[in-house]
Amino acid sequence: MTTTTRADSAGRYRFSALHEGTYIVRAEMAEYGEATAGPVVLGMNEEKTIDLTPASAITSATQSTSSSVPQFFDQPTFTVAGVADATNLGGHGSDAIVRNRNALAKATASLSQDPADDKNLVVSIDAHGIDAHGEDARAKLQAMLAVKQTAELHHSLADVEEKLGDPLEAVQEYQRAAEMNPSEPNLFDWGSDLLTHRAAEPAIEVFAKGTSLFPSSVRMLIGLGVAYYASGSYEKAAQRLYQASDLDPSDPNPYVFLGRMQSIETAQPEGLTEKLARFVRLQPDNALANYYYAVSLWKRRGNAEDATDLPQVESSLEKTVRLDPQLGVGYLQLGVVYAERKDFPRAISAYQQAIKVSPRLEEAHYRLAQAYRQTGEKLKARQEFELYEQISKETAGDVERERHEIPQFVYRLRDKTSGSPPQSQ
Repeated sequence: MTTTTRADSAGRYRFSALHEGTYIVRAEMAEYGEATAGPVVLGMNEEKTIDLTPASAITSATQSTSSSVPQFFDQPTFTVAGVADATNLGGHGSDAIVRNRNALAKATASLSQDPADDKNLVVSIDAHGIDAHGEDARAKLQAMLAVKQTAELHHSLADVEEKLGDPLEAVQEYQRAAEMNPSEPNLFDWGSDLLTHRAAEPAIEVFAKGTSLFPSSVRMLIGLGVAYYASGSYEKAAQRLYQASDLDPSDPNPYVFLGRMQSIETAQPEGLTEKLARFVRLQPDNALANYYYAVSLWKRRGNAEDATDLPQVESSLEKTVRLDPQLGVGYLQLGVVYAERKDFPRAISAYQQAIKVSPRLEEAHYRLAQAYRQTGEKLKARQEFELYEQISKETAGDVERERHEIPQFVYRLRDKTSGSPPQSQ
C-alpha cells in the first residue's frame, strides 16, 4: 500500500490516519531527484517527524570540491577499528575534565536535526515488511542491503548497531551512509558518533569537511568545536563555537557549549565574555545565560583583589537562581563569591541550597566543609569532607567504568595522495 501527499511551500508534509507498522518514506523533487528514509517503525497513536533531503539537492554545495561526490568520500582518509579494553581514551587531566568532555560529546549527538528547506516535495510512504527490533532488525536490514545498497539503509543499520552495543559497526555504517550521500544529516551523525566514542581526531576531520560543504550549519560548527575540545584544543574549540554563535546569534546552543567548557577550564579564551554578554542581551530571562556570563566575569579577573566586576557577578548570579531555583551550580557560585569576601554565613547558606537541589554536587560539599572550618564548626566540616570524598570516589568509579565499557576508537591514516583530505582549519 502506498500513500502520497505533496509538501507545502515550506517543505512540510504530513500523513494522517496511518496504521501502526513499518514504513519506507520516499520524497521526489523536481530537478533534484528523490530521497528515501526508513524503515520507520510507527506505533499505536505515535507521531514521528522525518526530514528528507534529495541527494542531488546538495550538489551546489559540493560543486566547488568535485563534479559529483567529493574525493574525500570516494576514498576516506582513515579507517576505524575497535579496541576491546580501553584504558586511556584520549583525554588528559582530571576526571572532571574527562567527564565534561564526555558530556559535551553526548550533548552534541543529541542536537536536534536542522529543519528541511526543500520546496515542492512529493512524499510517499509505503508499508514495509520489517516489523522487528534488535537482532531481527539487523538481519533484515543486512538482507535488504544485500539486494540494494542505499545510504538510508546503511544509516538505519548504524542506528540499530548503536542500540545493540556495537559502536564499531555503527560508525562504519554511518561512514558508508555519508560516503554514498554526503548530506548534512549523514555527515553530522557520522561525526557525532565518532565523537561520542572518543575518536576526536577522525571526528575533527569529518566535521571539518561538513563545515566546508555546509557553511551555514550551526550544529556542524558546534560538532567541530566540541571535537577540538575533546582533543585538548580549547582555543580552536572556542573559535568554532564563536563562528556558530555568529551564524545564528539567537540559537542558544553555541553559548551553552561555550559556557560548559569554561566551567571546567581555567584559562579564558579571548572574546568569550563578549559572546556570553550577547547571550544575556538576547535572552535576558535565560538562567544559564546569566550564570555563564557571571562565571566568565568572575574568571577573567586579574586577581582576587580585583573587584571591578563583582557587583555584576553577584547580580547575575542572584538573577540566575531567581529564574531557575533548581540550578545548583548557581547557588554554588554565589557561595564562592560570598566566601571570597569573608561573608561565611551567606556562603554557608548558598552552599546548603546548592546541595539541597543538587545533592551530588561534590564541589558544594567541599566548599561547605571549608566554610564550616572557617567558622569553627569542626564536626560539620568533617562530615562534609567525608561526603565530598565519598561522592568523588563514586564519580571517579563512573569514569573508570565508562573507560572500560566504551571501546576505544583508533584510526590509521591512509596514503594522503589517494584522496583530498579536509583543508586545515
